[in-house]
Amino acid sequence: MSNVRKVLVPLVIVGFGACVLLAGQLLFRRAASNTNRVALGSTPKGVTVVEARAASYRPSRRYVGTLEPWMEARVGPQVVAAFISTVLVRPGASVRRGDVLATLDCRQTNATSQAVAMQARALEARQTALSRQATRMGGLLDGGFVAPNEVEQRQAESESEEARLMATRAQLVGSSVAVRDCVLRAPFDAEVASRMADPGAFARPGSAIVVLVDRNTVRVTADVPETDFGAVSPGVTVRLRLLGTSRDIAGAIARRSPSADPSSRTIHVEIDLPNADHAMPVNTTAEINLDVGAPVAATEIPLTAANVRGGRASVFVVEGGVAHARVVPVVGERAGSLFVDAQLAPGSLMVTEGRALLIDGDPVDAHREAPSSPTPAAPTAREQVR
Repeated sequence: MSNVRKVLVPLVIVGFGACVLLAGQLLFRRAASNTNRVALGSTPKGVTVVEARAASYRPSRRYVGTLEPWMEARVGPQVVAAFISTVLVRPGASVRRGDVLATLDCRQTNATSQAVAMQARALEARQTALSRQATRMGGLLDGGFVAPNEVEQRQAESESEEARLMATRAQLVGSSVAVRDCVLRAPFDAEVASRMADPGAFARPGSAIVVLVDRNTVRVTADVPETDFGAVSPGVTVRLRLLGTSRDIAGAIARRSPSADPSSRTIHVEIDLPNADHAMPVNTTAEINLDVGAPVAATEIPLTAANVRGGRASVFVVEGGVAHARVVPVVGERAGSLFVDAQLAPGSLMVTEGRALLIDGDPVDAHREAPSSPTPAAPTAREQVR
């Protein structure tokens, strides 16, 4: 028994060692089979490409303007300060010139005006009496019945009362203005845009109670950069997008300021639009688009296919399965598309996805991107929002 055990133990040890060596060999071969022995630089890189298209480019400008009323008035007291008695209109109402909009509680002002009027009447009566007395005394002067000194004193008193009468009449005019300021009337045919105060509120000079607008004609106003002074000459046709009504209409520049704003260096322009049906609301936004040049031939590529720096764009063009880096001049930009010089031939395959991992001369595995609809060529090519 001991002899058998002496024989089996070495055999078991040898067999176990052989199994361990065999397992190690298998694991080594498995790890070696998963090792990539091909250089990564020689492996084609997966990219997405799109075909460049022939297009036309026309320089244009886009500004943001405001629809303003032809006339606007903030109606309120200008002389008196008093409590508001009535406000007779509300927003949306139409008023005619001279219609009463609001009244103020001006009992004290009325009383003061009446007192000044009575004082003026008293001074007028006294001045008339003194004038007549001086005239009569002047007639007695030739007969020696009165002294010249007395006649001169009566004439001086008459002239003094006349001066006081004139001053009182001037004061009466001022008080009359204050009385008229207590009844607020429409200065022109208009619509009520805002009601700023209600009865019981205290109105001070310069405060607005009602805001009126005349929008039979509206003005589209905008401030454009000084570099576009020549592009916004009076008479130039523009395209307008009215955001308040989602309408697209055409117009022409009616006025252009001859001077730039000293702080912003912008030029003020205005466009008149007829609005007899009152379909356009005022103080809303309008986009102004105008062309500033003639169309030129260009090549259109997606904006995602280029890295733009200044007036030049860096792109990757795929030719024969190899990506080539190129730099081309930028012509314009519009709605996600970039327009470059026609030296980039239409039909070239432009890399849109995977550009960040490429260097010039890398082999690529290109997958075409689904074509999109071409960008319209008419309105603008490189929009500049002002």
